[in-house]
Amino acid sequence: MNHPVLAIDYGEARIGLAATDELGIAAHAIGTIHCRTEEPFPALLKIISERNIQQVVLGLPLRMDGAEGKSSAKVRGFGCRLRKQLGNIPLAYFDERFTTITAAEKLRSAGKNAKKQKAIIDQAAALEILNDYLGWTPDQL
Repeated sequence: MNHPVLAIDYGEARIGLAATDELGIAAHAIGTIHCRTEEPFPALLKIISERNIQQVVLGLPLRMDGAEGKSSAKVRGFGCRLRKQLGNIPLAYFDERFTTITAAEKLRSAGKNAKKQKAIIDQAAALEILNDYLGWTPDQL
C-alpha cells in the first residue's frame, strides 16, 4: 500500500478527514469540510495535492445486515463524482459501521461532551475508518 492514505467520512453537512503520514507510520485526523459554507471538491483536491495523497478511502455506511441503503447510495454518488477528479489515485470504499459510535466513545473518554464533540466527531470518525481500513488496532498505535 502506498502512503499517505486519506480517509473520508462523508456527510451532506460535514466531511471528516484523516490521513496517514508519508511513511504510513501514523494516522491523524486532519480536518472537517463544512459543505454548507465550502465547496467540498476543491477543498478535497487541495488537501490531496498538498499532502501528496496516494490513495483515498471513502467510508461506506452499510446496514447492520451488510446491505446498502439510501445513505450508501449518497456516498457512492459522491464517490463517483470524486473518482472523476482523482486521476490515477485509487479510491476504495470501506465499511464504516460503528465508526461514529466508536469515535464518540473515545472522545467521551477523553473528556469531550456531546457539545464539544460536534466540531470534531466527523474527523474522529474518519480516523476510525482509516485505522480499520489499515487493520490498525489500538495496541498497534
